[in-house]
Amino acid sequence: MTVFDPAKKLAYTDWHSHVAAIIRVQREVFTRNSKTGLLHHSAETAFYVTNVPITAPRAAAAVRGHWRIETTSHYSRDVTMGEDRSRIRNNPGVFARLRSFAFNILKANRTSTVTQDRYRAALAGIDNLLNLLMIS
Repeated sequence: MTVFDPAKKLAYTDWHSHVAAIIRVQREVFTRNSKTGLLHHSAETAFYVTNVPITAPRAAAAVRGHWRIETTSHYSRDVTMGEDRSRIRNNPGVFARLRSFAFNILKANRTSTVTQDRYRAALAGIDNLLNLLMIS
């Protein structure tokens, strides 16, 4: 992780007042091939821009915090609720919120895995779903 002060480079541009720091993150990525089970190694460089001055340790914590959300909540929602496979193009945000609402209910009432609980809830019908919400 490297933090750059872009003041000199952005002087006299429209971006000067908006960009206080540029963050460069260099990381090694290991991806498992599902067919062979072998790991493939690659290197990535990502850039982030912030409108406030920031130190490298604080930037590292922010990037890790972002990826923690990405790898826990978003990944789980995609695997469990199939968000990436969704073909909804009109008002997708409404359905994303409904999926989040359903995912949070399943997570709060977890008995095994969220995927198995979702399947059980779907088979049990509306009465079971209302019991999960404690509305009945």
